[in-house]
Amino acid sequence: MSNNTFSCLKKFKIGNKIANFYSLPALGEALGVDISRLPISIRIVLESVLRNCDGKKVTEEHVRQLANWKPNAKRESEVPFVVSRVVLQDFTGVPLLVDIAAMRSVAQKEGKDPKRIEPMVPVDLVVDHSVMIDYFGTKTALGQNMKLEFHRNQERYKFLKWGMQAFDTFGVVPPGFGIVHQVNLEHLARGVHHDTLNNIYYPDTLVGTDSHTTMINGIGVVGWGVGGIEAEAGMLGQPLYILTPDVVGVELTGELRGGVTATDLVLTITELLRKEKVVGKFIEYCGSGTSSLSVTDRATIGNMSPEYGATMGLFPVDDRTIEYFKGTGRTDSEIEAFKAYFKAQGMFGVPKVKNIDYTKVVTLDLSTVTPSLAGPKRPQDRIELGDAKKTFTRLFSEQSANGFNQPHARLSETFTTRGGLKIKNGDIVIAAITSCTNTSNPSVMLAAGLMAKKAVEAGLKVPKLVKTSMAPGSRVVTEYLVKTGLLPYLEKLGFNVAAYGCTTCIGNSGDLTADVNEAIAQNNLVCAAVLSGNRNFEARIHPNIKANFLASPPLVLAYALAGTMQRDLMTEPVGKGTKGDVWLGDIWPSNAEVQALLGTALDPNVFRSNYSQIKSNPGRLWKDIEGVSGDVYNWPTSTYIAEPPFFAGFGMTPPPIPAVHNARALAIFGNSVTTDHISPAGAIKESSPAGVWLKAHGVEKQDFNSYGSRRGNHDVMMRGTFANVRIKNLMIPPDADGSRFEGGETLYQPTGERMSIFDAAMKYIEADTPCVIFGGEEYGTGSSRDWAAKGTQLLGVRAVIARSYERIHRSNLVGMGVLPLQFKGNDTTDSLGITGEETYDISGLENGVKAQQDVTLTIHHKDGTSQEVPLLLRIDTSTEVDYYEHGGILPYVLRELLAA
Repeated sequence: MSNNTFSCLKKFKIGNKIANFYSLPALGEALGVDISRLPISIRIVLESVLRNCDGKKVTEEHVRQLANWKPNAKRESEVPFVVSRVVLQDFTGVPLLVDIAAMRSVAQKEGKDPKRIEPMVPVDLVVDHSVMIDYFGTKTALGQNMKLEFHRNQERYKFLKWGMQAFDTFGVVPPGFGIVHQVNLEHLARGVHHDTLNNIYYPDTLVGTDSHTTMINGIGVVGWGVGGIEAEAGMLGQPLYILTPDVVGVELTGELRGGVTATDLVLTITELLRKEKVVGKFIEYCGSGTSSLSVTDRATIGNMSPEYGATMGLFPVDDRTIEYFKGTGRTDSEIEAFKAYFKAQGMFGVPKVKNIDYTKVVTLDLSTVTPSLAGPKRPQDRIELGDAKKTFTRLFSEQSANGFNQPHARLSETFTTRGGLKIKNGDIVIAAITSCTNTSNPSVMLAAGLMAKKAVEAGLKVPKLVKTSMAPGSRVVTEYLVKTGLLPYLEKLGFNVAAYGCTTCIGNSGDLTADVNEAIAQNNLVCAAVLSGNRNFEARIHPNIKANFLASPPLVLAYALAGTMQRDLMTEPVGKGTKGDVWLGDIWPSNAEVQALLGTALDPNVFRSNYSQIKSNPGRLWKDIEGVSGDVYNWPTSTYIAEPPFFAGFGMTPPPIPAVHNARALAIFGNSVTTDHISPAGAIKESSPAGVWLKAHGVEKQDFNSYGSRRGNHDVMMRGTFANVRIKNLMIPPDADGSRFEGGETLYQPTGERMSIFDAAMKYIEADTPCVIFGGEEYGTGSSRDWAAKGTQLLGVRAVIARSYERIHRSNLVGMGVLPLQFKGNDTTDSLGITGEETYDISGLENGVKAQQDVTLTIHHKDGTSQEVPLLLRIDTSTEVDYYEHGGILPYVLRELLAA
């Protein structure tokens, strides 16, 4: 039965029909608050709080607090946000399903009905993270890569099929349909939901187990990425508790100039907002320039919210949103309800900045945006196209966080691979048109196709050294590239469709040839990848490629043709064609040429036909997968899926909080340590602890697959924690030239012995010695992956102590019962002289835990002296305190469900 808190359940018209909704204007009247001045993002969250007010988890006080949101108030209150649905991808979704299956096993052991563990909102998992670019540059590459994907992942896919029959609200979009965020944008999102029992309409809201869930912000949907453990809580009926956020208005003015893409714009916004320090804040786009952007441009900008640090980047619902819904095949009745609802709430249209009370307003004139790349190691490091060559040249010999510390003279050295290919520093060895960030946008995909046509006609070719691939986020992309006649030109340059999945953007780039790998490694070459993705962290794209650049699809193609970062595409020719030098301007398509073809990209019949096949024709490979049946999983022996240890010794009463006394440092890290560094997703090295374990369990090297695909098995994942080949543990002394060792090693302090971080952690656990991790700024930046926190916990780490945290990873640490602690003032590991040789005590929690309280780190030095350092406890809300005291979110939720 629906509630009627503050008498706000009102009626509105959808055409000739009457329906119910929780009216925010009525709430404003009841509370004496001008709701229309609240940011739209706050209003949408407020509607959820109002609608779900049950007097227990969500109270009238929560409604009042959020309705009285002030732009610059101190953020102390928490918001219980109940989402409409949850989306998953398979790398994060499979371990989530493993956890929920384990909960059912516990319920059965406790003599309770396993069906108590059931998602309470719709959950959709899109399989997009498993396919790799093993085959490329041929018409058969797509089919070959899919066959290999199914061969490698049969055990995982069987488990997913078990989940489909075991849980009533759990659906799977099989491999080969596209990338979760593009499928969500084009198909899963329906604008508004309808509670048919009570005839109540309410807005679509969600969380997803991928940080780029924010792509959905482009159509006015409030949603963001969370870790799997937080998503599990949301699925099982827990509100997501967030601190009341600041909301930064980004006022866009003017219009983009000809030849400037949405990719250039999002890289500019990422650079701008990183400088504005918007971590943990809501971003809301407004102003006349926002109205000029297409929905797919908006989706590109929303997608990269994690890269600029925001929780989300919301675009309002307006006529452009309605046009997009029509073009992508939503039904007339859905579209009518969508528009009527947002008009009834007073939330339709792009607001003027003067009409909304934002915490802060940042302005960007779209006409100032220029063609750009970002790299070579971070997405916020934007480089104007005309500066790309000189930036690479400078960074090649620069000793800095972004530099490569190589002698300048080596730039011109040329080597020959065993296969006879010439290779030198700056050469591009991967060029990938990939990622939902850009392949969801027809304007940049058509621009790439038009450029390919002009390049082929001019006689340009891609050098043999470059591994080329195209992996659209939706099969619809291929449809319109075929319809416009552009796909054959892309194929002639090696950009055949190789997959419908994340591929190179997440490190599933497939390997380079053995001779190219060998030449890069033996000669310590700084070679490059150029991709139309959203992340370019060290070792993410390929372990041997040190320089990685993000760019629009047409620029990816241009650099593939050039073959090197040592060419200035603004002042030097792209290459030589049949009639001599060919310049970028000769092959870059005009806006008019792109606009003439855009009509082919939004055909509602194509979208409906494509997505209807999820159920009617999912493909023979998927149909041939047979899953086990039953409500409780039987946990057959597998190196992919294993019952996790998180509920070992589970009891209905939480155990006491363990003291952190005489702890050792497992590792000390610098700034910007990403979740990729902490828990890599890519290839498993044969000599690594995970590789050794797999071989000991009968898995051959060619069948290792990736860390991401094995996230359902804790034995692999805990061995992979901190195993990234580019991670730098500052406990390891520098080399004579000042350079730092890269790789997951540490010093086991009792003996000073150097070993893998995993092996040291096991020794500390055996000796009952707690561990801590030290970090710098932006600890845990990047992907939402919960295994970065799960692995940390399984290695016996009780606390992480850093200068600052990225939002999702901090939350995940709390969710796994690991203390996130933050240095105060100007304190750092350097300023405090921390080397890892000390022992550590953490005090201040003995008499109970309070959100954001002060605690004390006592450092015991080798010389017998001690030092006390104040720290801030980054358990931010009272609900997070409850989670921590229960040992994490999962035990907390399980105890609540079994006690019901």
